[in-house]
Amino acid sequence: MISKWQWILNQIGRMLWVRASLFALLGIGSALLATASDQFWPGEAPIDIGSEAVSDILNILASSMLAVTTFSLTVMVSAYGTATSNITPRATRLLMQDTTTHNVLGTFLGSFLFSLVGIIALHTEIYGERGRMILFAFTLLVIVIIAATMLRWIDHLTHFGRMADTTARVEAVILKALDTRIDNPAIGAQALYDPEREIPPTALPVHPGSTGYIGHIDIGELSAWAEENDAHVYLVCTTGSFVNPLEPLAWVDCRVAELPDTICEAFTIGSERSFDQDPRFGLVVMAEIASRALSPGINDPGTAIDVLGRVVRLFTHWNDNPDIGPMGSMAHARIHVPPMQLDDLFDDIFTPIGRDGAALIEVQVRLHKSLKALAARGGLFADSAAKYSALALKRSELAMELEEDKERLRKLSGEVVRLASAKRAES
Repeated sequence: MISKWQWILNQIGRMLWVRASLFALLGIGSALLATASDQFWPGEAPIDIGSEAVSDILNILASSMLAVTTFSLTVMVSAYGTATSNITPRATRLLMQDTTTHNVLGTFLGSFLFSLVGIIALHTEIYGERGRMILFAFTLLVIVIIAATMLRWIDHLTHFGRMADTTARVEAVILKALDTRIDNPAIGAQALYDPEREIPPTALPVHPGSTGYIGHIDIGELSAWAEENDAHVYLVCTTGSFVNPLEPLAWVDCRVAELPDTICEAFTIGSERSFDQDPRFGLVVMAEIASRALSPGINDPGTAIDVLGRVVRLFTHWNDNPDIGPMGSMAHARIHVPPMQLDDLFDDIFTPIGRDGAALIEVQVRLHKSLKALAARGGLFADSAAKYSALALKRSELAMELEEDKERLRKLSGEVVRLASAKRAES
């Protein structure tokens, strides 16, 4: 788990203006650096380059980079709009954090400012012979960088913002969030399975100062405070939970009469859910993509089938029996966190697809086959797969008209249930 400040810096680093500003400063700095060449490079320049030759090249760069930057921004905004209307608005955030787009726009903007500053400096005769030669060398380097960036940008635009690209991005962030939780569902703390029974009656409630979604929890800060004050902190809300000041998000069992602000400051609350540390939100977005594709206006069952395949691939990373270790081996033994439940993940993804695709035989066939593949893993997978297979079958029997389709799904659902029963018997 990263600290609060590391998480904030990570969020800032994903913003477009940050990289664009860095590239812009680099471009301006490169143009101004040539003005100081006379002080650090004594003697005559090996090549005497006229100011008009460099100025002509810089004029071409300045005019073309301004046009290319404007065009790239238009393409970027168009991709955001397409993703919002045809995929899901929640996935647009991943496109806005695309590092390739940030680097490309930053390169174009930095090149434009480099050219502009170079033209101004040339016309004010700041550069000497060595300065013009250094500026010319920088200009050639910028041209090479622009050429490589354009080739990369052209290749990137062939798939940027498309359905497959956006779905793959959602899958990647889900997998990244799962990787931090599958082997350690309580994120380095003790698992809190039954809050009503495990939280002591003497514990004091911790209320949030605002209403919104928990984006990040600084477990390290909470653990350090608990160690110093011989306390135990019981979280009843985790990352992604919606909280408000009227309901506690945690309980603290300690000897102090009044809780410090340090505990509330460990929780970062925002107006939107974040993909970081919240795999359930990623699955919700994945389900939205499938549901949007199954709507009558789009009518794209193939996308829903593709989503089911991605979900099965994601669940293969789940550790059904994580070894959280004894209390002394935990990094944050005084923090108690509700573990992530597999059944909740199944509900996030399979319930919407089973509901919106209830009348489509091809979607239901893939749904039951996906659940059968997961049931083969046994353990909690078998129970959840049998449960949601039965629910999907009930919805299909209400939505479908052809008896042959219903019978086919009954057979598939029966296979899932029998396989789940066999796996439970083995364990």
